[in-house]
Amino acid sequence: MNDDDLMKVKVCFIGDAGVGKTSLIKRFVLDVFDDRYIATIGTKVTKKIIEVDNGESQTKVMMLVWDIMGQKGFRELLREAYFFGAHGAIAVCDLTNKETLEELRYWIKALTDVAGDVPIVFAGNKADLENEAVVKEADLQELASKYNAKAFLASAKTGQNVENVFKALGAAMSAKLGSQ
Repeated sequence: MNDDDLMKVKVCFIGDAGVGKTSLIKRFVLDVFDDRYIATIGTKVTKKIIEVDNGESQTKVMMLVWDIMGQKGFRELLREAYFFGAHGAIAVCDLTNKETLEELRYWIKALTDVAGDVPIVFAGNKADLENEAVVKEADLQELASKYNAKAFLASAKTGQNVENVFKALGAAMSAKLGSQ
């Protein structure tokens, strides 16, 4: 396969500090989980190639996955460079913290102010902590529907729906970029 057959896309992760953005990326790219919390400093870019099904064909998509620190003070500093040229985003909330769901509105506005109307997929992370969950699947679906987006309950720890989150975003970006 040559590079001409490969769709290269920039994917930004958005969401507050501690929701599991880095853990989801590590689960997706390396298939590992580490529950020690280490705050992301600045941005980190990883890549993985996936195949997405467009109905009539398969497309290989190279995802350049951008991870950003979620601390509030740093959001404004990095926003422009981080979101510039993004083709899509994964919006992550922590199912055990209702405020992280509400904060996604801010993150999505910051994203769309810079990148425009790009596909978004929502991930309610920490689904393995069902006894502590305060965000219901219906809450996540309701917010996602406002952005015409898919939403998944996911767990970086168990791997639940992690691949589905990325594949759904890959398919949405492929459909949007293919129609341009």
